[in-house]
Amino acid sequence: MENLNFNLSRRAFLANSSKAGLALSLGGTAILSACSGEAKGDSQAVLATSFTQSPLSFDFAALEPHIDAMTMEIHYTKHAAGYARNLEAAIGEENVDTNKPLEDVLANISNYSTKMRNNGGGHYNHELFWKVMTPDAAERPEGALADAINDSFGSFEAFAEQFETAAKTRFGSGWAWLVVGNDKKLAVGSTPNQDNPLMDISDFKGIPLLGLDVWEHAYYLHYQNRRADYVSAFWNIVNWKMVAERFAAASM
Repeated sequence: MENLNFNLSRRAFLANSSKAGLALSLGGTAILSACSGEAKGDSQAVLATSFTQSPLSFDFAALEPHIDAMTMEIHYTKHAAGYARNLEAAIGEENVDTNKPLEDVLANISNYSTKMRNNGGGHYNHELFWKVMTPDAAERPEGALADAINDSFGSFEAFAEQFETAAKTRFGSGWAWLVVGNDKKLAVGSTPNQDNPLMDISDFKGIPLLGLDVWEHAYYLHYQNRRADYVSAFWNIVNWKMVAERFAAASM
């Protein structure tokens, strides 16, 4: 599969702005063309990620008992914050144009250093992770996203099984993903370390809709070595509204 290519004008993108615009090509076929907020509405901004750490939308204890408060606090203030700081340093060292979204860098990550790959990926992955979790989770998705899941996997149960398998069987550290592929179908897969499906070096490509962190620091305080229990508990806190918004934007 060919690389992901992102193009974004300076005028269209403002970091942390609801008027962010993002244009993406996957395998030479346009699967996302997002314009400015004035042109197509603020929903497109959901796919653009800035280079700085965003505040959490919930308290550290809000996801208990599925994710404990201490794990959330350490994860957000230490691990994720560390990726954001190291990414800032890499940006200065490699003269990155921050008028473009982080996705532009990730799509061309083979042109950058290992430091940029690890920390740019780590920052993006965690920024998405916080957004796709909520203490007010619905049991399962509805509407167009539910239809797409049924079309791509046969049923929600079949999708959940594939996603859990991807998360549980990822060797070592990494992430499990639900993505929109170049054919606009949904797909499940995983990536090692802090890689993600936007990267041109990734064997598994697509626009991430849902990501699950399976590094041990994400669950070890509460679940110890029981990654499978952590993965199964994830369904209790998935923000299906956010996943559906990302799906709608990625499908335009």
